[in-house]
Amino acid sequence: MGNPKGFLEIARVTPERRPVQERIHDWKEVYKDFPEDKLSAQASRCMDCGIPFCNQGCPLGNIIPDWNDLVYRGNWKEAIKRLHATNNFPEFTGRVCPAPCEGSCVLGINADPVTIKQVEVSIIERAFQEGWVEAAIPRVRTGKKVAVVGSGPAGLAAAAQLNLAGHLVTVFERADRIGGLLRYGIPEFKMEKNVLDRRLDLMKAEGVAFRANANVGVNVSVDELKKEFDSILLSGGSTAPRDLPIEGRDLKGIYFAMEYLPLQNKRCEGDTIPDKEFISAKDKHVVIIGGGDTGADCLGTAHRQGALSVMQFELLPKPPSNRTLDNPWPNWPNIFRTSSAHEEGGDREYSVLTRKFIGRKGDVEELQAAHVEFVDDGTGRRTMKEIPGTEVTMKADLVLLAMGFLGPERKGMLDQLGVTINERGNVATDGEKMTSVPGIFAAGDMARGQSLVVWAIREGRQAAKFIDKYLMGSTDLP
Repeated sequence: MGNPKGFLEIARVTPERRPVQERIHDWKEVYKDFPEDKLSAQASRCMDCGIPFCNQGCPLGNIIPDWNDLVYRGNWKEAIKRLHATNNFPEFTGRVCPAPCEGSCVLGINADPVTIKQVEVSIIERAFQEGWVEAAIPRVRTGKKVAVVGSGPAGLAAAAQLNLAGHLVTVFERADRIGGLLRYGIPEFKMEKNVLDRRLDLMKAEGVAFRANANVGVNVSVDELKKEFDSILLSGGSTAPRDLPIEGRDLKGIYFAMEYLPLQNKRCEGDTIPDKEFISAKDKHVVIIGGGDTGADCLGTAHRQGALSVMQFELLPKPPSNRTLDNPWPNWPNIFRTSSAHEEGGDREYSVLTRKFIGRKGDVEELQAAHVEFVDDGTGRRTMKEIPGTEVTMKADLVLLAMGFLGPERKGMLDQLGVTINERGNVATDGEKMTSVPGIFAAGDMARGQSLVVWAIREGRQAAKFIDKYLMGSTDLP
């Protein structure tokens, strides 16, 4: 603890966002660079608590107090070693993770928590600038071959760890580029894709093989995979979207978020997509149904495409400004937040139920909704009830459904593999990530359900450890 009075004397400061009128006209990341002197001061706010709850709040168990102190002291090279010890991709989590570590920061009990996320991303970016992040090529190869199906954060983390253990890893991705959710789910303004490509180039140099346009169960045979590889990890996403089967759902102009977002990301990559195939919010009244991160991604994208107006609906009530008694520290604070996309414009409405879509000549033009409340049904459970007189009809040229996901797609690979699906609709695994089929493992959203990038990385690392143990009888992977 280099500055014992840091948390008393220094206020929390976060990076400045670029002006709204500047950033909505490009696809670059929204945050400005954070000066080193300010970062050092922020790192000095870390309290050297007796029990670092930030470490427990982070799914990866990042050793946060250590690298906060190292940054404060200017020992950046040692800081990246501590950071990489628990996190394969801090450049991803430092940009898109909601930072549950900060929600568990002891300082957050009665003050603003330490800016852990900003320190994290600054460490990894400094390390890349200085050339400290180099390909770690295994000295010995085991001869064992592992297929990783899905190239999102879980699959990439598992591949990196398994390669580190000396196995020959091939990552299969059904899309035309590697990266999964990181590539086609997260908009460019949240994470520019050169950040992803930089890490993929390192992994290739380390010996990981990648196969894009490889849809296992469709154009890649499941049986061939079983014959060629000693073990298989299923690390695809929870990609079956939650639908809204109400009147008018078949009208043109209503799309799932993951139909909408990837097309813009492809254009940002330089792909030519004909206008008739592209989904654009330009000059349209947009309604986004779903108040989570995916909805916010749709919101920021719609702003940059030139939407006339954007309304975002959330079925649940508006969160409180501060923690409530039933949401104490160190649990994740369920409070009202304003993302960079919300700062850029649009309206948010809470406790709204969409009742039907209205259109003419097959195209959606309006949406009918009503406000709801959640009341006790007499058994202690809360049920939803429409509030009379709150019905409203509004313009809606483009409707985006961002209501979450129900689990992995079963048709194709999962049906052919014959793995058991649990009651939540995810791939069932045992305590060591193995499915009902010996030698086949599952991790990330496919096994856990829809979750955060940081959880996916943890799942991938854990699966790699258990696969290594399965193949070799023991493991030294963390």
